[in-house]
Amino acid sequence: MDWLKKLPVVGPWAARLMATHAWRSYERLDRVKWTRLAAAMTFTSFVALFPLLTLAAAIAASTLSTEQQDKLQDKLAEQVPGISDQLNIDSLVQNAGTVSVVAGALLLFTGMGWVEATRGCLRAVWELPDEDENPVLHRAKDAGILVGLGGALLVTIGISTVASALVGWIIRQLGIEGGFGGALLYIAAFAVAALADFLVLLYVLTLLPGVEPTRRRLVVAALIGAVGFELLKLLLSGYMQGVATKSMYGTFGVPIALLLWINFTSKLVLFCAAWTATQSKEAELTDGAGDAPGPAAANGG
Repeated sequence: MDWLKKLPVVGPWAARLMATHAWRSYERLDRVKWTRLAAAMTFTSFVALFPLLTLAAAIAASTLSTEQQDKLQDKLAEQVPGISDQLNIDSLVQNAGTVSVVAGALLLFTGMGWVEATRGCLRAVWELPDEDENPVLHRAKDAGILVGLGGALLVTIGISTVASALVGWIIRQLGIEGGFGGALLYIAAFAVAALADFLVLLYVLTLLPGVEPTRRRLVVAALIGAVGFELLKLLLSGYMQGVATKSMYGTFGVPIALLLWINFTSKLVLFCAAWTATQSKEAELTDGAGDAPGPAAANGG
């Protein structure tokens, strides 16, 4: 697209754009065929999502009160728009034991597949070869990463819940619940959710592909991903509530919208990975390594 730089008016702006880190990250994505990578991540994520939600809902349904179950459904509606309406909490309470065993087995199988597929896609963005390991140890490593990710998600959800409750309590104590207080609470809830996403992305962008990007690039990429993920949730939540259930796809409207949401999220994660993998312009000129990262880039740039 160098021809854009030669245009009389647009040229200088195009040249500035193409010199940015964001554009060079996109060039890396285009080089590694990121739409195919996102499609692979979307499929495995979609398959693994339902056992995960079913297992979490079944465990919670058998241990929580009715009021807490309602809060759980609201939380699911925030994190995965359109899905909570499809869960029959009463049925999960009655069959919690069986559902937990079946969903747990499915989650272990599909979850390890998700870890392997996501790791492969992220390493492809880094232009690194697949790891050559013992198959048994490889599966054990995938299971460990899956458990670690689950623990990280639980911790961040706990932090998000406690922080949101604390902000709400402070606003009520100050007596500014209406108008400005409501807007402040909404902004605080968005910030807390973005912080939780940020912590999870730090895990996903480093431990999953097995790389050590520079701290600056990692922090910026995780911030971009966290804010972008929350904006995607707002966008897709509104779409699912207002359009998906009334679209021409009929009963398939929600699953199709969910697939779109997962695909957009996968592309966002891939862009964040590309941001961490792309060296600064100065470093590329100094190393003379072109676009492909060497071992030093993969281990911290």
